[in-house]
Amino acid sequence: MTGRVRGRVDDAVIVGGGAAGLCLAHWLTRTGLAVTLVEAPDGPLRPAERTWCYWEAGDGEFEDAIVASWQRLRVRGPDGSVIESAPAPLRYRMVRSGPFERLVHARLEASPAARVLRATAHEVRDAPYGADVRCTTTDGQPLTLRGSRVFDSRPVRDTPPHRTLLLQHFRGWFVRTAVPRFEPGVADLMDFRVPQPDHGLAFGYVLPLAPDRALVEYTEFSRAPLTTPAYEAALRQYTADVLRLGRFGVESAEQGVIPMTDARFPRRSGRAVFRVGAAGGATRPATGYTFAAVQRQSRAIATALRAGAADVPPPHGRRALAMDAVLLRALDTGRVDGPRFFTDLFRRVPMERLLRFLDGGSTPWEEFGIGLRTPVGPMLRTAAELPFLARRTPGRPQESPR
Repeated sequence: MTGRVRGRVDDAVIVGGGAAGLCLAHWLTRTGLAVTLVEAPDGPLRPAERTWCYWEAGDGEFEDAIVASWQRLRVRGPDGSVIESAPAPLRYRMVRSGPFERLVHARLEASPAARVLRATAHEVRDAPYGADVRCTTTDGQPLTLRGSRVFDSRPVRDTPPHRTLLLQHFRGWFVRTAVPRFEPGVADLMDFRVPQPDHGLAFGYVLPLAPDRALVEYTEFSRAPLTTPAYEAALRQYTADVLRLGRFGVESAEQGVIPMTDARFPRRSGRAVFRVGAAGGATRPATGYTFAAVQRQSRAIATALRAGAADVPPPHGRRALAMDAVLLRALDTGRVDGPRFFTDLFRRVPMERLLRFLDGGSTPWEEFGIGLRTPVGPMLRTAAELPFLARRTPGRPQESPR
């Protein structure tokens, strides 16, 4: 495709305006680099409003986009037992994609070195000065953008070869009840008082927004997603029989699928072309959380570029990925019982330490202690077999980072 070529060569062209693209554009612009962010135009390529959650200490860079936060977190076992804690200084936070996009756009508009373009990116390829991004503008005209580096955050078409692939798939309702039913100060991370599937695990997830409003989700870790009617049935059972909400209305709904895999996502797809976000392996394999890793990686990329580095820092450390691979395999084989595993882990490990571990911020000694509080025999057996398992190529799961 030929067409207009922007005269300047940007320091960076970022393809995709999701969490990863927006975070990276923000941090690169703060370093003074010339940045172009290419976002899909309105239509089927632009995703619907999404919710991203993460935990963080203190006030973060995107505090103005947080729509709710919780100081106390809770896990409920299948028998109704409760583990509740305040993992200070960490707070659990919810960001909605709309407010987050508006916040970052406002910051980019205030920078003379940044610009946001609405266009459909078709091809990214290396060029003598870095890389080209070939696009079609909203008025149907071809356009080529040039950058010293290109960061592509679009979902990958195929999951790379792997030994284990589970899907974290969910549907959530934003509900408003007729009378107060929720504790606004406490978020339920995992509520296992739901029927468990034959393979994998299922749990409820409740984020109160007010005494009469909350995001209520039904989530499974398994090999295949459900139909929308099946999610709806599970949510009706959870809200009626478990939460006993009584009369309520559903204000909106969201649904997604997140691959949880030990696949190795390449961070480079050309001499000057890099993958970031979920496409570059930012999703934590054992939890499905992505937003915090995207923030860390974006800051690290900005620091590396300022120092002249030629590569993109990894979003997760090797130890974390190795431990996640063991857990995913143990869950997939059924060697560990998922609800019991997670309930016991939250009961036996201080929540602040466990959250730091799940975010890759724990020390080797802390990780050793956490490992001793898991089913040691099944986990060791799984760790011993992993090096001998071949990696295979799957179909094409839908991606919807959380």
